[in-house]
Amino acid sequence: MKAVVVRIVQSLGLILAVIVLNFFLIQIAPGDAATAIAGDQSASDPAVLAELREQYGLDEPLIVQLGVYIGNVLQGDLGQSIWFNEPVTDLLRERIWPTILLAGAALTFAVVVGVTIGTFAARRPDSVVSHSTTVLALVGFSMPVFWTGLLLLIIIGVNVDFFPVSGIHDIDFEGNWFQSWLDVAQHLILPALTLGIIYLAQYSRLSRASMLEVLESDYVRTARAKGLSERSVTFKHGLRNGIIPVVTILGLQFGAVMSGAILVESVFAWPGLGRLAFEAVNRRDTPVLLGVLLLVSVTVIIANLLTDLVYRFIDPRIRVSGSANG
Repeated sequence: MKAVVVRIVQSLGLILAVIVLNFFLIQIAPGDAATAIAGDQSASDPAVLAELREQYGLDEPLIVQLGVYIGNVLQGDLGQSIWFNEPVTDLLRERIWPTILLAGAALTFAVVVGVTIGTFAARRPDSVVSHSTTVLALVGFSMPVFWTGLLLLIIIGVNVDFFPVSGIHDIDFEGNWFQSWLDVAQHLILPALTLGIIYLAQYSRLSRASMLEVLESDYVRTARAKGLSERSVTFKHGLRNGIIPVVTILGLQFGAVMSGAILVESVFAWPGLGRLAFEAVNRRDTPVLLGVLLLVSVTVIIANLLTDLVYRFIDPRIRVSGSANG
């Protein structure tokens, strides 16, 4: 319990550090927020720019601006979007669910299929499936996610004309909630497949290597000696320990998944946080960009914390070690 509390406190400190770092990174980026607010017509008027800087507190020292920003964030106020003229929290609340849906579907596909392929490959190390897993890992990992998206877009989306190639809904869609979910699922297939392929390759290779090691361990030999079936030995006794490296990498790679989602959302016009961040960068919408960075950072930190807790649940040795030290 003490170890969990320590991890939570460390996560809160890390979130504060991320807030400060994101703020200064945005400040040193090229461009002027006041110019973006003024627009093309008024950007050449010094009086207008001076008034805007005073109105938005941009004329204050950076340390003062940082203090105001942290205070607002602690109150749940992420500011007002310059371009959309809406509260940033409302924009994030609207865009986060498509991104969670995309990342969740991609990771679920990658983990389930990757671990299954890796496990069956480990049961027969010299089989065609085992060698194909190695080739799949090399090819899948070497393919850039945007290139994979464009390839699927052309081959499946355009030539086959079976899956939608952009958006999350058909423009002229009409139907009940079940038909609406089916329409979203149809639009989700290509983006999730694009984002999931690279991680499918990694998890299949990782689970194969892990299961090969586990299946040679003493307790697995003991299970076989007791007369248990090979399926029971593999999936009941071996898989629980064999999947530990996959769970660890899954949590650590969540940030990479979110980064990959930005590219995928741009390719397929998926209305998530990645698309919102892309629009904010192009329009110098600093409050929105800071909000997206903060939300993604907090999500990654929470994912790592949950991974640590799940890791403790899967591997009893960590719980014992934590109890002995705590």
